[in-house]
Amino acid sequence: MKNVAALRGRQPVTGPVAGAPVSAGASGSAVADLSTRDRVTQLLLEQGATTAAQLGSALGLSPAAIRRHLDAMLVDGDVTAREQTVRGSRGRGRPAKVFVLTDAARGRCGTHHYDNIATAALRWIAGNSGSKAVEAFAADQVAALEDRCRAAMENAGDDPLARAEALAEALTAEGYAASASTIASGGQLCQHHCPVAHVAAEFPQLCEAETAVISRLVGTHVQRLATIAHGDGVCTTHIPAQPGRAQSGRTVTTVRTDR
Repeated sequence: MKNVAALRGRQPVTGPVAGAPVSAGASGSAVADLSTRDRVTQLLLEQGATTAAQLGSALGLSPAAIRRHLDAMLVDGDVTAREQTVRGSRGRGRPAKVFVLTDAARGRCGTHHYDNIATAALRWIAGNSGSKAVEAFAADQVAALEDRCRAAMENAGDDPLARAEALAEALTAEGYAASASTIASGGQLCQHHCPVAHVAAEFPQLCEAETAVISRLVGTHVQRLATIAHGDGVCTTHIPAQPGRAQSGRTVTTVRTDR
């Protein structure tokens, strides 16, 4: 595949949230940083005011590593720091600082409430109408996404790998932080963010419906190798090599943009 970023004169950027551009080689580190920040956020949400030492111990991070994440969150306005309140006598030295989520960061955590509602709704559908109804619901939910992606891929041609590259751009615009690459056995489409991961963990019909959409849009059978919903770092879909088409074995990542 050709590099879309080069074709359009744009620099590739990474991550499911806004941030500064990074090189393709640094993208894995950036995704790991975002995952760790999510874990820090969740701990602060559950425990309230917490010291850096306590956070580092809970997450298995060194003092320097946890400090780097907290400093970044302070700059971004996700946490504030204050002196720890100590009851009774305390030893020498200044009290340790504790970190708490800001109102803005706490508000963003509210998306999990909607995940819970969606999961409860699907449980109700499954309990009252069976798994086939859940499958129909999942297919209906991705239908509009399929239509938008198909429109965005109008000029992609018939080659499945070229279509996968165009699909990666379309999915990125939808918030999936997607990329496509050629490999020796064909190609693969990766999604570095899943808006419904928490719900899909219990209802794989959502992943199955999405895989069916990918297959229809690239124009060939595909195989899902990994999903975020099942604990993998990236949703990975394999696109088998087409008979008669030479494979370079060279991996080229498409542009990934933040939403």
